Amino acid sequence: MSMIGKEVSAFSVQAFHDNSFKTVSKEDIRGKWSVFFFYPADFTFVCPTELSDLQEHYEAFQKAGCEIYAVSCDTHFVHKAWHDHSESISGLSYPMLADPTHTLSRDFEVLIEDEGVAERGSFIVDPDCRIVSYEVNAGNVGRNAEELLPKLQACQFVREYGNEVCPARWKPGAKTLKPSLELVGAL
Repeated sequence: MSMIGKEVSAFSVQAFHDNSFKTVSKEDIRGKWSVFFFYPADFTFVCPTELSDLQEHYEAFQKAGCEIYAVSCDTHFVHKAWHDHSESISGLSYPMLADPTHTLSRDFEVLIEDEGVAERGSFIVDPDCRIVSYEVNAGNVGRNAEELLPKLQACQFVREYGNEVCPARWKPGAKTLKPSLELVGAL
């Protein structure tokens, strides 16, 4: 079943961010664009490459008015330990959400019940706390932030200009399409 349009359920979780522990809740995402970036576990192999790739593009996400939330089923204490022991993770400046009770991973339908870990799921959530785009990869396939950012920007564009749509490979400033009878079969 599609997750598009699903409203994120109420949640309150612990996070490791800016070298401290914080609580993040649904109220923190309301009114803002968010990316929930689920990954299987701390101290693994592919995960640090993805999280450091997101960090390299974090400024662009921030410029687009979007906060990134990395989420695994580890505790916030494990997030801190990973931060303290991994060169690539120590450079992260976005929040790492702890989901040991599986509240978020169940709500976003990425929990692997038998293993107690999350699939590699990337979710773009609009200011109304609704999922507008998502992708779930097999655990052995890493994601690329350069592909996620244009999806976010396209979602923002169509939210603002609902009578236009973004074609494949669209980037901000590029031509969009206005659906009409004249376009049917013309492209």
